[in-house]
Amino acid sequence: MRLLLGVTLLVAFHIELIQFVYAENRITNGELAKSGQFPYQVGLNISFGNTSTWCGGTLISHLWIVTAAHCVDKAERATVYLGAINITNKFETGQKRYHVNKSSIIVHENWTISTVANDIALIELPIFIPFTDRVRAAYIPRNLNGSYSSYEQKTAYASGWGRESDKSSSVSATLRFVAMPIMQHSLCKMYWGGALSEKMICMSTNSGKSTCHGDSGGPLVYKDNDTNYLIGITSFGLSMGCEIGFPSIFTRITSYVDWIQQHTS
Repeated sequence: MRLLLGVTLLVAFHIELIQFVYAENRITNGELAKSGQFPYQVGLNISFGNTSTWCGGTLISHLWIVTAAHCVDKAERATVYLGAINITNKFETGQKRYHVNKSSIIVHENWTISTVANDIALIELPIFIPFTDRVRAAYIPRNLNGSYSSYEQKTAYASGWGRESDKSSSVSATLRFVAMPIMQHSLCKMYWGGALSEKMICMSTNSGKSTCHGDSGGPLVYKDNDTNYLIGITSFGLSMGCEIGFPSIFTRITSYVDWIQQHTS
């Protein structure tokens, strides 16, 4: 079936006004991440003058992070969390925090909020980050035989500090994740219609397992043995709720490999 409601009524970005709680609020119906399980996961406390929001990101090199454009567009500065499980504990083993200003943020030049097109941005870190067991970059997918995999029906991992449920009032203190299959693009389009472009990728949200508010900008990763391939950036979901089984939408990384390489050298 195709939805008849306008896109502006349907889309909800998974950003969150910053407010931490110690209750187990998380990615909806997700599991608790272990230390070092998602070493590429980044947390972002983003400031817009008098307000702050929480988003995720992905470490893709010793110097660069990729996140969603809607998280950092017009941002003044951000605090970057690396190696974190509990974002309320600055003394956590392996956790590092760095401050960046707006000059270190690159938003895609064709980012369009009305259609959620090109929802991707880069953040340059202030120093070279050495890799450890808790901090390590995810890989950009490989171009095999002149094309990229669609990853349809492959299991992928979404992670972040987003809300546990639609009833939760704030982001999580602890990192959580869900592992769900990538949907066929044609099937996802039956849900989202014209809101879905070829530069987006969909994750199934059966059993209420989904990204939610606070997860925006975070990673969608396909794990091939010990290699983590970043295939998506958490972008948006249905405004009516995270648990109702509507597919979550991610920016498709393989559509932006050239753009990433152009800006990160």
